Amino acid sequence: MRRKRDRCGLVAVLLTCLVLLLFGAKVSAGNERVTIPVAARQAYEKSDYGKAVQELLAAASREPRNGEVQLWLAKSYLELQEYDAAISSAEKAVAIDPNSSLYHEWLGKAYGEKASHTGMFSAMSLAKKTHREFETAVRLDDRNYSARQALIEFDCSAPGMVGGGEDKARPEIEKLQGLDPAEWHYAEGNCRRQKKDYSGADDEFQKALQSQPRSVELVYDIGDYAAHHSQPDQLLEVANLGEKLAPADPRAKFYRAAGLILKNEKLGEAEALLREYLRQAPKRNAYPRYSVVHGWLGRLYENKGDKAAAIKEYEQAVQLEPKDKNARDALKRLGKA
Repeated sequence: MRRKRDRCGLVAVLLTCLVLLLFGAKVSAGNERVTIPVAARQAYEKSDYGKAVQELLAAASREPRNGEVQLWLAKSYLELQEYDAAISSAEKAVAIDPNSSLYHEWLGKAYGEKASHTGMFSAMSLAKKTHREFETAVRLDDRNYSARQALIEFDCSAPGMVGGGEDKARPEIEKLQGLDPAEWHYAEGNCRRQKKDYSGADDEFQKALQSQPRSVELVYDIGDYAAHHSQPDQLLEVANLGEKLAPADPRAKFYRAAGLILKNEKLGEAEALLREYLRQAPKRNAYPRYSVVHGWLGRLYENKGDKAAAIKEYEQAVQLEPKDKNARDALKRLGKA
């Protein structure tokens, strides 16, 4: 028998619509729950993280028990490189819902970023907290692959004194073999990368791309590796896969352009792709930085023999990121110290 559709009164409908206009709604297992204000999410998507923080802080004052607001505050603060504030917000999210794997994962990320930007003594303490949070995230959700990958990377790169060690990573890597082949090969490759076994990393990353990956972040991290190691064919494969997984994501343009530049082919297309990326891509940690894009444009113009245009792009890269060694070296090579 077909079930009758539930009916709502007009007042209830209007109230629901008002809530959805004022707040972003997340639907899970048929239940709606308020997450974050639409204005905050829009500001975040536009890379206006200061505005996002303002909207989220206002929401937090109205809804002090909304863990999603604290999560997005943590994300926004991380983009602003305000690590103490990010930790504070992530800790509040965990306190609101201690059983959220996602909240523990992001608390681990916040601790990890803080550890990377502090003194050695503080870094050791923060590294231990990072490891603990990633472990908790994995324990709470066995299929939180991003948390498991973060835990594996930590174990393969960090010394035993802060809880790391490849011997600890091995069981986590092997668990992925039965869960998701692409995640398994990626984990193997990432561990080899941390150990500077680039031949082993190359092999495993290629297997990951051939194993029907479902995570665009996994694919584009392999893209970063391929760009760093000047692997044009891998970059083009990354662009193709990424485009299929997330057609609206502009990162495919960047990786395709980098592959074409390394091959010294279709440079007009590569230039157009990089210009499109600069117009469309958010300023976000998981995305290639604008300074890097200008560096690739510099390489493109060098390939075309346009020294003046190459210098202009490299100077733009250094202006955006003064510590960009590649761009600085290129300027020296071109006689512009």
